[in-house]
Amino acid sequence: MKSKDERWAIFWCSLLHPVLFNEIGPDQRHEFIQKLSKKECLFPNGVCKKPSLSTLKRKLKKYTEEGFESLARKRRSDRGKPRAFSQQIIDKAVEIKCDQPRRSDVAINLFLDEYYKTKIPRSSLYRHLKQNGATRLKLGVVQKKVRCRWTRNTPNDLWIGDFSPGPYVLVDGQTQPTYLSLFIDCHSRYVVEGRYYLRQSLDILIDSLLRAWSIHGVSNDLYLDNAKVYHANALKAACYALHINLIHRKVGDPSPGGLVERLFGTNQEQFEAEVRAGDILALDKLNKGFSAWLHTVYHETIHSETKEPPKKRFLAGSKTIRRIDMDAAIKFFMKSEKRAVHKDFSDVAVQGQFYKVNPKLRGDKVLVRYDPFSIMDKVFIYSEREEYLGLAPLYHREKEDQKREEKTASAKPKHNFIDLIITKHEKQMREQAKGLDYTKLLNNQRWPFASFVQKLAQLMGKKEGISAFNAQEVETLKKIYDQNPKLNEPKLIKAFEQAEVKNIAHVAFQLQNLKKE
Repeated sequence: MKSKDERWAIFWCSLLHPVLFNEIGPDQRHEFIQKLSKKECLFPNGVCKKPSLSTLKRKLKKYTEEGFESLARKRRSDRGKPRAFSQQIIDKAVEIKCDQPRRSDVAINLFLDEYYKTKIPRSSLYRHLKQNGATRLKLGVVQKKVRCRWTRNTPNDLWIGDFSPGPYVLVDGQTQPTYLSLFIDCHSRYVVEGRYYLRQSLDILIDSLLRAWSIHGVSNDLYLDNAKVYHANALKAACYALHINLIHRKVGDPSPGGLVERLFGTNQEQFEAEVRAGDILALDKLNKGFSAWLHTVYHETIHSETKEPPKKRFLAGSKTIRRIDMDAAIKFFMKSEKRAVHKDFSDVAVQGQFYKVNPKLRGDKVLVRYDPFSIMDKVFIYSEREEYLGLAPLYHREKEDQKREEKTASAKPKHNFIDLIITKHEKQMREQAKGLDYTKLLNNQRWPFASFVQKLAQLMGKKEGISAFNAQEVETLKKIYDQNPKLNEPKLIKAFEQAEVKNIAHVAFQLQNLKKE
């Protein structure tokens, strides 16, 4: 969906928000829509007018039956077709150009004037020729080389999120401030996602949300501050599509955010106070410490209001998890940027990296879409009319230069250094092996951590092995492994079979019970 269409869809959802999320009763809906049709609204195109009653009813029906994306404006039936000049004239101009690819706009217009007594402005003519693949580049007459250089009643009913300033960290020898992005479950006070970042912006908010959604599913309601970052269209579109009721704190009404603010205060008193009292940490070490504090202290401490530890209260209602298709969620957060394909190198630059594009697109303006949270090894190329043109892989412009350097390298050396060090290493290994008791070593050897993670992934139906778990889950699994020195495969299978819910937390609980036995 284009950003313009997305704005229209969000506009209609915003108008009908109380009806979509059952904030008014069924018997009051007609009266509400009638009142809404009599109020003037500022439409996304800048026009201030009253929405008609029939339009509001039609939009409500479309959202109910077809979802968020059905609210986008319909495209014109003649979209992409010439309107200032007839198709016959455009076709003739394309024919004249294909007849002699090096013809200029002046020569083409001389023919058009002779045949139809009309001329097409140069910019319009080039646009039509380009759309029909009739430019010099697309006709293959340009031989220029392509250069290569390098608290609700149940968990997950309501989540509350906010940012808070954090301690300074050391980054490349310099001190920088951090910001804690945190989402807390209202029912249990369990932190579904919390992490320190070097800035507070939309991409950080999205990163936090995607991490929380991938592990805990989505909440029914999402309550956020009234800051500009929380009003981003990408966030609104994703919430409407996933049927998440996005709620913003009202201006001048800070009290509803007190739940998350209290957690920030607890964190500052217990965790950040210790961080500031010691040596300055790196960002990774700070996040590891915060994760450890959450899981060993905060989640295990009885909350003064709920009278239960957050972890216990959250897991008790884990059956309420609402899983989603993460690919469907991520598409709303993919960034789209307009780029011109480099005329010499046939590539586009995104975030300081270069991506190889089809040489026929050199000089064209394209839309580049990419997932900013991926490893960025490829981007997706679309035309300005949003037609998919293909993938563009990451590459280095200096590739050809490196190949030339390899060709001019010196001749093969007479004395082989690699063979020398391999022979030396094998000799050292033989000498070290003489005094080792392999039987004793094998008897005392623990079950490898990688094998433990691989087996657990297999039991949970994950085919990717250790890559099936995110960094926080792997960190949790390492703690479980360190706490069970006598852990083996039969014990893990038994714990998994006894676990009421087949997730990491319940398996860990059963392993603790087996250790007591």
